[in-house]
Amino acid sequence: MSEISKAKVAETIAKTFLLAVKDRGDKPAIREKDRGIWRTTTWNQWADISRDIAFALREDGFAPGDVASILANTVPEWVYADMGVLCAGGVSSGVYPTDSMKQLEYLLNDSRTSVLFVEDEEQLDKALSCRERCPTLKRIVIFDMEGLAEFSDPMCVSLDTFISQGAAYGQAHASEWDAMINSRGPDDLAMLVYTSGTTGPAKGAMHSNGSVIHQLAHVDVLYHSYVGDSRLLFLPLCHVAERLGGYYSSLSLDVVMHFAESPETVFENLREVQPNAFLAVPRVWEKLYSAVVIALKDATKLEQLAYKLAIGAGSRVADARLQGKSASLPLRLANQLGYWLVLRNMRKMMGLDSARILLTGAAPISPDLVRWYLSLGLNMYEVYGQTENCGVATLMPAEHVKLGTVGKTVPWGEVKISPQGEILIRGKFNFMGYLNQPEKTAETLDADGWLHTGDVGLIDNDGFVKITDRMKDIIITAGGKNITPSEIENQLKFSPYISDAVVIGEKRPYLTCLVMIDQENVEKYAQDKSVPFTNYASLCRTKEVQDLIFAEIEKVNAGFARVETIKRFYLIEQQLTPEDEELTPTMKLKRSFVNTRYAAEIEAMYRDKVAA
Repeated sequence: MSEISKAKVAETIAKTFLLAVKDRGDKPAIREKDRGIWRTTTWNQWADISRDIAFALREDGFAPGDVASILANTVPEWVYADMGVLCAGGVSSGVYPTDSMKQLEYLLNDSRTSVLFVEDEEQLDKALSCRERCPTLKRIVIFDMEGLAEFSDPMCVSLDTFISQGAAYGQAHASEWDAMINSRGPDDLAMLVYTSGTTGPAKGAMHSNGSVIHQLAHVDVLYHSYVGDSRLLFLPLCHVAERLGGYYSSLSLDVVMHFAESPETVFENLREVQPNAFLAVPRVWEKLYSAVVIALKDATKLEQLAYKLAIGAGSRVADARLQGKSASLPLRLANQLGYWLVLRNMRKMMGLDSARILLTGAAPISPDLVRWYLSLGLNMYEVYGQTENCGVATLMPAEHVKLGTVGKTVPWGEVKISPQGEILIRGKFNFMGYLNQPEKTAETLDADGWLHTGDVGLIDNDGFVKITDRMKDIIITAGGKNITPSEIENQLKFSPYISDAVVIGEKRPYLTCLVMIDQENVEKYAQDKSVPFTNYASLCRTKEVQDLIFAEIEKVNAGFARVETIKRFYLIEQQLTPEDEELTPTMKLKRSFVNTRYAAEIEAMYRDKVAA
């Protein structure tokens, strides 16, 4: 058995990084795929790159406390730049690569960014289009110069050139290094994490070094890692989940970060890496599940029977575990046989056979989906937290999994329920407030240090936290019935044919639903049934697809009271991506936005009254 990896931290993120470099030296830190081959960057090599970036920033006049923003996908250069900024004493702010030029302009001005790192020509174009309206912006550093060989601009420089300049400056001014590293302490601002801004301008959550370190000091409890464990990073690094759970946690643990080639190759890379721990959002877990369900439809009768028997034994073992019991010896033997004959290959094809722990967070997930993964013999745990508390506030204990909850309060924090039913969080991990928005800060962080999450929930007699919904999302029907839409929506998304759903019904006589189909699976269904269609919109309009989704909704309706059932639905006929305003970067429909965007379609569902 490998050596257990214990968390090691220092007082700041930069010092924690340097501690890791000192301990690990030439051991692998980062792996990325280049021309089909996974290539390794050691801790020493990473330190050299980030050191040179820090010196280049210093030469440019970047001072402790200045802000640098990073506009890129999840690539190694993101963490090289981030750590360079922190080692220079700066504040690091991430920008979603799907953000528009207008959004980028707002973020650069709100944060008073002086240096912007961009991934490629596409992101550079956004920056060039708004730079004249961003008075604090002095420098743009470009990671990938493909297509920019002839490009020249005094404000812009390639990352390679920037690193070379920093290396030369560092040789001449090596004595400045310690001053940069020591310029920031635990109470100083280290990073900005901007919220989605669905109900107004995006808010920059300010986190100190201390709030990040408080979480990092306990990640060995979160991950139960071993030295040399592998991780796969693919979620946006400007989101707190991957920034803390994937990237920063790797500083305090002796593990290796693998970077997915692109958002489109995540599942392929997952199969290649076979990570020991994997953090993902519910949409990813739903896609993996639906891929298995669809593949089984094309399997032989014998293969389908083998799966049914194997998953049946796994399900009974999972049920015993959920009940706090030990499975009988015959059942354990049957489960082992099912694993070696069926489930092992299935888990390998999913990329999860080596995973000792699967974490799901950032959005609600169907308990039935968690149970399915447990039936595969995989340890899936739901965690809960927010941007404002720097990640994790509750964690499912391995020894007692309770479906429908997000686990218990972490030992290094506090959670309680307010008289209004709101979940409150307190701990050293809470943020400093929202940048430039003291009123919003006062609304969210009270005088006693409690973070008001906006989530409604309860804590049961065993200490498990259950989230029922967002306070603003609870539906009160025309008949006065309180409905928690997320519970219904989670069950709908368990269908392999439904990507996302938004339940409508506020002050309405009955519930309706906007549905986003899973394009790949529904297209396959249509092709298998010889259903003619020409494009995405025509696919949604076919009677066969309408009937398919209706049947899936009826399956969910069967599990709810009559007043909670969906009476009508509308299929969103546009292929949505994170670039579209309707979707969050984690591919979740924005409730408030779609209510406005599809107002006419919603009204049509209530035009002819049906029985509630």
